[in-house]
Amino acid sequence: MSQKTTPLVIVENLRVERDRVILSKIDWTMNSNERWVILGANGSGKTSLLSVLTGYLAETRGRVTICGATRGEYDWRELRKRVGLVSNVLIRMIEPDEPALSVVVGGRDAKLNLWIEPTDAERRMAITLMRRTECTKVAKQPWSTLSQGERQRVLIARSLFSGLDVLILDEPCSGLDPVSREHFLKMLDRIGKGPKAVPLVLVTHHVEEITPLFTHVLMIRKGRVLAAGKIGEVLTSENLSALFDAKIKLRKDRHRYTLNVESYRIKKKR
Repeated sequence: MSQKTTPLVIVENLRVERDRVILSKIDWTMNSNERWVILGANGSGKTSLLSVLTGYLAETRGRVTICGATRGEYDWRELRKRVGLVSNVLIRMIEPDEPALSVVVGGRDAKLNLWIEPTDAERRMAITLMRRTECTKVAKQPWSTLSQGERQRVLIARSLFSGLDVLILDEPCSGLDPVSREHFLKMLDRIGKGPKAVPLVLVTHHVEEITPLFTHVLMIRKGRVLAAGKIGEVLTSENLSALFDAKIKLRKDRHRYTLNVESYRIKKKR
């Protein structure tokens, strides 16, 4: 198999239950030459799927293989060094006084709140990565002083430190104003292209955040796969209407998407 079509993520018949069924019959494959969007409404199961992929939530049934390693047959703590996760959950876990550069260096071992003095080599590496994510100006600043957008950029640099195989972004534009969002998306486009490109997974419920960089979309509705495939084939008004339980009209202008909600489907009371 050529490198261009190497499977990075394989999810087979995934089911997650706790006091209720959270995910059911999830099948999904992501190849190394693809960049995916996971799209769904709030509460659809997107974040739970991410928790399974990063080893923080155990499946009830099914098989999860990432970068050739299958859960149960590989140390998931080591795998986390190869799967980067940028999430608002991480933002809340970082100590407010930790310098941004130290946060980046923590990506070496997929750890937070290092509180150790980085080596000169680690500093140089961190600055190189922060330059790539366009946040070197905050390298010496404590975490508490960073804006939401700066924190997201620092966390991406942190994820890149360990030489990861796939980067997962969980609603990274949440809390950004429209201008900051566009700057952030352009930065994502730059790190997702070229010889050092990183395979990306963007989790969102906003089609406006889907740039031409992304090739495929996985739609999740009520814990199940509604549709999956190439964006040009799957991202349609019909599928979005089913996904969000409303009549939706999708529009595309200059390779970017917008949608209009034309009517809601109001459930009848029993």
